[in-house]
Amino acid sequence: MQREEFVQQLWLDYVHQHPDIGCLRLWPIEAPAEYLTLLTLNHGPWSMESMLPTLGRFGYRPQQRYAMADRGLLVTSLAPPGHEAWLVLAELQLGTLSRQPRERLQALVDDPATDTPGQEPLCRRRPWPMPSWDAYQSLSLAHPLAGWLAVMGPRLHHVGFDCQRLGSDIETLDEQLRQSGLVGNADRHHGIFPVSPLLDYRFYATMSRRQPFAEGDEHRIALGGLALVQKQVSANQERAAELLLPHHTRCEIL
Repeated sequence: MQREEFVQQLWLDYVHQHPDIGCLRLWPIEAPAEYLTLLTLNHGPWSMESMLPTLGRFGYRPQQRYAMADRGLLVTSLAPPGHEAWLVLAELQLGTLSRQPRERLQALVDDPATDTPGQEPLCRRRPWPMPSWDAYQSLSLAHPLAGWLAVMGPRLHHVGFDCQRLGSDIETLDEQLRQSGLVGNADRHHGIFPVSPLLDYRFYATMSRRQPFAEGDEHRIALGGLALVQKQVSANQERAAELLLPHHTRCEIL
């Protein structure tokens, strides 16, 4: 698999999970995303360290690492060749969960029916069996991302767009998205990770979708969303993705 096919598979899976995003026509279909937020967990072949070599073969270069102890996350930013979308790979640290939800999630991931990542990490279906509704609720209560991973598996959580690259401003696009049924949240601490004050930011949770759980019952759950960012200092030559995460969370330059 080449990088272009990898990104295409990520996008196709994303719009399949979020048809309300796939139907948007507020900007050209070929408009470039600024960053892709991918979520995984630090367990076995799904760990960040296991996935980085594969992403390196696709041409992505790790740039900086961020630690967010309050969220139980370790995040690595990866630069693409040229002007393509950056990757923001967030890894849930299982050790930050209390014993019962940690063991429940590990048991799910270690189930004998679980697939291996293969050469297509992060763009395949959930590799382990679907949890029960009760297990999902318990994991979500312990940590929302633990519940999300149990249902979705390591995957693209949301796509971020830079308003400047879309040729508009965040207020205009925010109003257009609102008219399309997506209501933005400007809280920088609302998404997976906190967002730097150097960027104006909106997160749009997509409509919940009905999912079949292990015992055959179906329930609606939120699966991710879309983000808009806009640099507050337009003369800054850095990409918005390079400014995305707060400086105080940086723990390593790679």
